[in-house]
Amino acid sequence: MKMVKGLVMCIQFFTSIPIPYEVPMDRIHINKAVKMFPVLGVLQGILYSAFLYVLLQWTPLSPLAIAFFVWLALIIITGGIHLDGWMDCSDAYFSYRDQQKRIEIMADPKIGAFGVLSVIVLLSAKFLFIYEIVLRFNDNTFLLIILIPFLGKVVMGMLLLNIKSAKEEGLGSLFKEAASQGSLWIYPVYVVMLGLIIFLIGLKAMSGFLLLVLAALVFFIVISRKIVRWFGGITGDVLGASVEGVECLLWMTVWLWHYFVTG
Repeated sequence: MKMVKGLVMCIQFFTSIPIPYEVPMDRIHINKAVKMFPVLGVLQGILYSAFLYVLLQWTPLSPLAIAFFVWLALIIITGGIHLDGWMDCSDAYFSYRDQQKRIEIMADPKIGAFGVLSVIVLLSAKFLFIYEIVLRFNDNTFLLIILIPFLGKVVMGMLLLNIKSAKEEGLGSLFKEAASQGSLWIYPVYVVMLGLIIFLIGLKAMSGFLLLVLAALVFFIVISRKIVRWFGGITGDVLGASVEGVECLLWMTVWLWHYFVTG
């Protein structure tokens, strides 16, 4: 039951889906929520894939229109919560100031020019990848799309528990203090379970799975070092920006997979 409440908390915090149920914000339930990050990612991925399937099979829309509505669904379902972090981190990073000043810039509710430009580039890149994926889609495409938010949430949980906090207050600090390092043991179980399911489906899908896992792992290793150097540790904004960054990388990976593996 606590795991279910943890999932409800994840949905309430990280999506725009309304659930009229109050989950206690205590250490036990937050810890369960961290364990359920990847499950939330799977649910998001299923929504994206199901929406894409409906548009492809049951509507007369053009590939461009389908790509647009899928791209829009990504923003609507998450409520843009991670995009806010992406913009704040972009403003902070491109200020080229010291770590403390960057933390202050992220705390400023105003968005600067760098934040606006960076989110335009990010969203444009995602739209390009989605559009070309729609043009080249096959049955395995739906599985790989499910993996994108799943691995994004895996990376978010790993960063949360493996990197120190840059400040003592905020959403990132709240989750980090409540979660235990042992929360991560279930993440490899999730990955192996999905890998086994995909293996049973076919080798082409398995190649995509392995590429996505490798891309997410490389991103985690690289960004872990950069986060400490740039910001002195994690914050809620940094975690949100990391999710947007890794998911954009994974969309690009799926796009390239369609060109070089199935093309």
